[in-house]
Amino acid sequence: MLPYPRVVAQRIDEAETGAVPSTVGAAAGIVAAEAAALVVTALVLIVLAFVHTSTRLWAALAIVGFALLAAAILLLCARGLLRLRPSSRSPVVIVQLLALPVGYSLGIQSGRMAIAGPMLAAALATLALLATPSARRALDRIL
Repeated sequence: MLPYPRVVAQRIDEAETGAVPSTVGAAAGIVAAEAAALVVTALVLIVLAFVHTSTRLWAALAIVGFALLAAAILLLCARGLLRLRPSSRSPVVIVQLLALPVGYSLGIQSGRMAIAGPMLAAALATLALLATPSARRALDRIL
């Protein structure tokens, strides 16, 4: 086991190389794909809001705004992961943990596995990738 100062120096050297571990890069790619899916969903909702006669257009547009805001936040988190910012890991983990019960509800209770399957797979894959030793080492804060 290395003494503490050498461990810190080793981690600083690894961080200075700027090499993004493949697990973190893959997790960032999945998060960016989720953001793209939210943008596509928002566009579909806009079209549906104007094509169908809706008595609550404001509600549909509010949902679209929320989806676009969530997509922007996910893109910022994906960028943060690629820059190895430790503060971007927590929001990503929280979003993925929230996606698990939503995916379960969509797939098991509502029978919409076409939507739930990719959602659950992306959430589980992202959580698994961010839990790997290389991702944890790259994203841990040095105190």
